Amino acid sequence: MRAFHHGLVSAPILGALWMVILSTTVAVAMSFTTGEAFRPSILLSLVWGAVLGLGVLQGLLRGPGSWIGAAAVVAAILGGLGPMVAEAPFVPALMGGALLGIVFARTMVSIIGDMPRGALTRHEFEAAVLRFLTGSGYIFFVAIVLIPFYVMVMTSLKNQSELIQNPLDFSIDLSLGWELFRSYRELLTQFNFGSYLWTSFYVSVLTVLITLLFSIPGAYAIARLRFNGQAIMSRSILLIYMVPMIVLALPIYIAFSMTGLRNTIIGIVLIYPVTTIPVALYMLQGYFRDLPHEIEEAGLMDGLNRLQVIWKITLPLSLPALASVALYVFMIAWNEFLLAFMLLDDPSKFTLTRGIASLNSSEIPRQHLMAGSVIATVPIMAIFLGLERFLTKGMTAGGVKG
Repeated sequence: MRAFHHGLVSAPILGALWMVILSTTVAVAMSFTTGEAFRPSILLSLVWGAVLGLGVLQGLLRGPGSWIGAAAVVAAILGGLGPMVAEAPFVPALMGGALLGIVFARTMVSIIGDMPRGALTRHEFEAAVLRFLTGSGYIFFVAIVLIPFYVMVMTSLKNQSELIQNPLDFSIDLSLGWELFRSYRELLTQFNFGSYLWTSFYVSVLTVLITLLFSIPGAYAIARLRFNGQAIMSRSILLIYMVPMIVLALPIYIAFSMTGLRNTIIGIVLIYPVTTIPVALYMLQGYFRDLPHEIEEAGLMDGLNRLQVIWKITLPLSLPALASVALYVFMIAWNEFLLAFMLLDDPSKFTLTRGIASLNSSEIPRQHLMAGSVIATVPIMAIFLGLERFLTKGMTAGGVKG
C-alpha cells in the first residue's frame, strides 16, 4: 500500500477508475436521452483516465487548461479512439463527448485537490480516496434511483408503435403536447384508476388509525407498566417479521374465505394492521421508554389518573414519534401488494397496487402499465419528500431524551 502513497501513482490510478465510471454513466445517459448507441470502452477509459489524471497532477489541465483536456476527449471520441464509443450521428456524438470531457476535467481537479507530485502523507492519500469514493457513491445512488424512474416515465409517454419500433429509445417528441399523456388519460377514464387511487387512500388512512389505536396503549404498557412477561413481550414484538408473509398467505386466504371477508374492503382493512402494528409497537415503545418518568409522576401527584396522564402529557410529548409512525404505516399500506392480490378479485374494489397488477397483460399496451406505476409512485414520493424531515425527527427524537 505504501507504493500508492505517491502522487505519480495515485493520480493516474484514480483518474483511470474515475474515467471508467464517468464513461459508463455518460454512455447510459446519452443512450437513454437520444436513443442512439453509446457504450464505454473500458481499456481506452483506463488509458485516457490515467493520462489526464497525470495531466491534472502536473497542473497542465487545471484552470483554462481543463478545456484542453475536454477538447482532447471530444476529438478522441469523434475519431473512434476515445473512452466512449459513439455509434451515433455527429451532433449526439459531439454532445456526449463534450459532456464526458467537461465533467471529467472539472471533477478530477476536485478529487486530486492539492495532491503533491511526490510522496503523500496518510492524510493526503486518504482525502483523495474519500473524495473519489464520495463521487462514485453519488453517481451510484443517482443511477439506482433515477434510472428506473426515468425509464418508467419515458415509457409511459410512448405509444404502442414507438415501443415496438425501438423499446430502448427513451427520447420523446415534445411537439405532441398533451397527447403525450394519453396513457394517463385512458387509465383514469377507461381503467377506473381514479377509483383505485381513492380506495388505496382511505384504506391506508384507516390502517394508520387502527394501527395507532392498538399500538399506542400496547407500546405504553410495555414501556411503562410492570407485569409478568413484560420482558418477553418487549423482545418478541418483531417475531412476526421472521415469518415470511407468503407462508401465512394460505391460512389467511382460507380463514377469510370461510368468514366471508375475502374480496371485501373490510377484510383488507382488518388484515393490513396485522403487518403494521408490530413495527409501530417497536418504534413507539422505544420512544415512550425514553420519556422522563418525572413528568408523568408529577401528573399523578397532581391528581391525574393513568389514562389522563397518557392523554394530557405522554401523547402531546410524543407527537413527533406518532407522526413518523403514521407516515411509515401509511407508506406500508399504500405499497402493499401481496394481500391485496390474494384477497381482492372484484375490479371495483381493487387497491392501486392490485389495479396495476391487472394491467400486466398482453392485451394491454405496456405504456399503460408504466403509467399506472407512475401514478402509484408519485403521490407517496411527494408525501415522503415533503414530510421526510418530520419522519427523521420522529425516529431520532427518542434517542436524545432522558
